[in-house]
Amino acid sequence: MEETERITLFADVIVPLPVPAFFTYRVPYEMNKEIVPGLRAIVQFGKKKVYAAIVREIHQNIPANHSPKYILGLLDEKPVVGEKQLRFWDWIAQYYMCHPGEVMAAALPGALKLASESRISLHEGFRFDSHALTDNEFLITEALGIQPQLSLTEVTQIVGFQKVMPLIKTMMDKNIIVMEEEMHEKFKAKTERIATINELYKDEKLLSELMDRLSKKAYKQLEILLVYLRGTRFPQQDAIPFPINLLLEQSGATAAQFKTLVQKNVFAVSERIVSRLPNYAASQNPDQIQLTDHQITAFNEIKQQFEQKDVVLLHGVTSSGKTELYIKLIAENLRQGKQVLYLLPEIALTTQIIERLKTYFGNKVGVYHSRYNANEKVEVWNKVLSFSQSENNDHQIILGPRSALFLPFSKLGLIIIDEEHDSSFKQYEPAPRYQARDMAIVLAGMFGSKVLLGSATPSFESYYNAQTDKYGLVVMTKRYGDIRMPEISIVNMREEKKRKTLQSHFSSVLMKEMKTALSAGEQVILFQNRRGFSLRLECDQCNWIPQCKNCDVSLIYHKKQNMLRCHYCGYANVIPESCPDCGSTAIKMHGFGTEKVEEELGLLITDKQIARLDLDTTRSKFAFQEIFEAFASRKTQILVGTQMVTKGLDFDNVSVVGVLNADNMLSYPDFRAFERSFQLMAQVSGRAGRKHKQGKVIIQTFQPKHQMMGYVINNDYERLFYQQMPERKKFHYPPYFRLIHIQLLHRDNNLVNLAAFDLAKMLRANPAYELLGPEYPIVSRIKTLYIKQIIIKYPKNPQVGQIKKFIAEKINTLLTNVQYKSLRVHLDVDPQS
Repeated sequence: MEETERITLFADVIVPLPVPAFFTYRVPYEMNKEIVPGLRAIVQFGKKKVYAAIVREIHQNIPANHSPKYILGLLDEKPVVGEKQLRFWDWIAQYYMCHPGEVMAAALPGALKLASESRISLHEGFRFDSHALTDNEFLITEALGIQPQLSLTEVTQIVGFQKVMPLIKTMMDKNIIVMEEEMHEKFKAKTERIATINELYKDEKLLSELMDRLSKKAYKQLEILLVYLRGTRFPQQDAIPFPINLLLEQSGATAAQFKTLVQKNVFAVSERIVSRLPNYAASQNPDQIQLTDHQITAFNEIKQQFEQKDVVLLHGVTSSGKTELYIKLIAENLRQGKQVLYLLPEIALTTQIIERLKTYFGNKVGVYHSRYNANEKVEVWNKVLSFSQSENNDHQIILGPRSALFLPFSKLGLIIIDEEHDSSFKQYEPAPRYQARDMAIVLAGMFGSKVLLGSATPSFESYYNAQTDKYGLVVMTKRYGDIRMPEISIVNMREEKKRKTLQSHFSSVLMKEMKTALSAGEQVILFQNRRGFSLRLECDQCNWIPQCKNCDVSLIYHKKQNMLRCHYCGYANVIPESCPDCGSTAIKMHGFGTEKVEEELGLLITDKQIARLDLDTTRSKFAFQEIFEAFASRKTQILVGTQMVTKGLDFDNVSVVGVLNADNMLSYPDFRAFERSFQLMAQVSGRAGRKHKQGKVIIQTFQPKHQMMGYVINNDYERLFYQQMPERKKFHYPPYFRLIHIQLLHRDNNLVNLAAFDLAKMLRANPAYELLGPEYPIVSRIKTLYIKQIIIKYPKNPQVGQIKKFIAEKINTLLTNVQYKSLRVHLDVDPQS
């Protein structure tokens, strides 16, 4: 054995669990040459559980405090995670104050994260005649007599109840069964059966004789042969495989008829791996895109800024033609052999953008998002991983929401973040609670690549960075084709109510404009930022409101299911016939969501098709695409939706946009309320009049003189920014200060209060930051857990690392107290509210 194989090596690994730090395992000698960082290693964690961990580092440092277990095996020949990705994971864990295992769990596709499954089998000494069995024990042993092993899920189905572990433990104590851990690879490559003709028939005489025989007695077999010959150009070309399903489909033959040809040794059958991912064919060259003068100016400015800055903010009004600039920049990076990441806030937007990008780049475009199944995600992961070694350039461009940041890039040249202001780039649950925009900038720095932030309404943080010369700034003030910005009208809903001109939730002005547009064959978008039918039910006599039993929120009525639902935990309940407090049957609906808008508009405008775009209507994989295609092809004339309709959608026939309730955005208790209100109203307004004519936007409000209305009407983003900055600075909010939210959660409200008091007391010992709280958040109980919140405000300075270290130490001190061992602590660095 060579000397290198006898070196004692140890591996630090990351397990996909919320546990601190790495764990050290001994590397068996036979794996010394194979093991490298980024591989998946099978390790035993705890007494029985087995996991697929990621190898982080190889070294020869013997652990001081314990005898390490051996690595049980390696799952991969090559790393599934690159060195840059591992360094990226380290930064995420440090900056967002979470565990490495939480980052791993967020980063890897589910099919690459393996954990052993507990399975039971009969004890070797078990005999039916020598054990007295209970009814449930008999059912399980009888099943094991038929099937050698059972999973816990199968045991649950057999006995008919969920909590089976006490029963299993009793049976183990009686030596009836044993429990083992098994691990199975989740990813399965898709295969297809293929047929290849026998090389003997390269001889045209033999082939002709075969065809003569088949033409007399087996015409369908001849059809199969002819389909193969036409599809492969055999015998002029060498024999190549042909999919059997296509042979049968194009010939109209049966599987039995094809099988006869195989038995005659005409065809050989085999299998090959095929992709589950869609194929795109490019039909145009990006060089053919003709930019307008203002687009050329912006494009040149971006390139000039990239010479000095790594990050450039493209502040372009809606419909200014930003996407054409993105396509030009993508093409330049592809010519240099680099990868491009195109981030979007919503899966919804990928449908339209894919259509545009695949026209120019074909199969170079890949998509990665949560609607893909586990196997599809692994295929995308593997294509990105193998890009630098692959001869083809499939998936050189990746399009997706925030999760696409974790893909294993190797030659990343450009990251485009479209609608960079959008709150969907923030991950809330579970940890790591990251901001994808900020993470993208860090990732780009590791590759030495560039970042382009695009938005008509940039986040105040990004705009501040551009104004302070940290980022480059390029401004586009004209719409493509010099289309005018939409005409915005503010409707006073108090006056409408007073005059009794309201029809349901629609003002007379909105109804008139909608009918005018629809009669001209144009389309309408209506925005209401709440889903469901009614926001709450309330008793007219005693003001009782149905509440969620798990959360401190009222239930929302969904008419389609005829149920009351909680939008936090999913709890559902039937609608009471009478008030449970006073017995009154006078229970009325208050407020309205998108479902109610859709129904009541259908009663007022009966001759037009109405579609709804919200979380309830887009749960299936292709629901987004179906709704968009129906609206784009003008099969539906009115689209009602939540925030999804504000996010960069381009429909060329929309002439009227209605904002049904602007007030619920303005009155939200959040330091970003004005910023977000402007963004939402400006973005949804941008959907109007995008191609041929000036559109109209109707904003309904009970506060028509609110200063925000003036900013929206004049599209005066800059004035709003400079009006808000002094307040942000005065009260120590971003972009001048950073925030950390610390949430403590437990089922016992008293314990949460006590723990929050103790933690706040320890944290106040550090003068480097400002501490607010502890206090209850707006929703003080979610999923049965009471919540107390502490807010840390700290200036941007080099002591940030020390501040985070101090906070983490105090939280660890709190959790070492036996009294708080079941307490949960959530840390949110750079929260969005």
